[in-house]
Amino acid sequence: MEKVIEKAEILMEALPFITKFRGKTFVIKYGGNAMAKADLRTAFAQDILMLKYIGINPVIVHGGGPQIGEVLKRMGLESKFIGGLRVTDRETMEVVEMVLGGLVNKSIVMLINRYAGGHIRAVGLTGKDGGLIRAKKLDAEEYFKQMGNFRPTELLDLGHVGEVEYIDVQILRHLEEDNYIPVIAPIGFDNNGNAYNINADFVAAAVAGALKAEKAIFLTDIEGLKDENGNTISSIDVKSINELIEKGIITGGMIPKVKACVSALEQGVKKAHILDGRVPHCVLLEIFTQEGIGTEILI
Repeated sequence: MEKVIEKAEILMEALPFITKFRGKTFVIKYGGNAMAKADLRTAFAQDILMLKYIGINPVIVHGGGPQIGEVLKRMGLESKFIGGLRVTDRETMEVVEMVLGGLVNKSIVMLINRYAGGHIRAVGLTGKDGGLIRAKKLDAEEYFKQMGNFRPTELLDLGHVGEVEYIDVQILRHLEEDNYIPVIAPIGFDNNGNAYNINADFVAAAVAGALKAEKAIFLTDIEGLKDENGNTISSIDVKSINELIEKGIITGGMIPKVKACVSALEQGVKKAHILDGRVPHCVLLEIFTQEGIGTEILI
């Protein structure tokens, strides 16, 4: 009987959060181990469906760098990176579209639909669908200047690596009204029809900003942001984020991720969260419990 009562208490703890967030939009960047391991993929799909069933509107933006690398290798093509960004020539871009927009995107859609029921379904999109993601070629010099973690010695041409110029949310609004869960591959296009490979964190931030989402949630392979003593930070503001970057406490690949969080907040998103995607049901644990399990970032 005590275990049954404990379950009821857990449900009651979640009730205020369910009431608060019903009807709100959460944009979730999905990648890392949460995407690579079968049990975590299942837990993620169940989390997303739980959100939808209780009246929250989840929008997923996914990565897929390792999968792209594997296919390129099988095709005898080299993966080249500069400052953490994949150099994407035309041939590589074709593979990126095939893997992200096809293989990875549709596997996520199928997994969610496998556990879905009733009138709720997931649907896959790239930036080309409905004119969703208008992009332009990334200004590499400006990008590396902002990230502060790489100093190129010469002018760079990263090929079809892009940045978001505009998000047209019309198709997302229509899908939301019809109870679909959008699953977005981070591929944009320009006025000339050129496709661009875009960092999924920044696509998630731009989508969250355009939708004026309640939350932008980024799944990672770490417990959360750490302070100078190595302790996980449960809550932090943008000013303190910048201080940690200046002190060299936030470094490397985490800089683009926290910059994406800051970008989302500056575009009107209420909160950004960095969660450990290696923890099953991390999304539910962060949103529906008092303690949470990751780092929340606020203006």
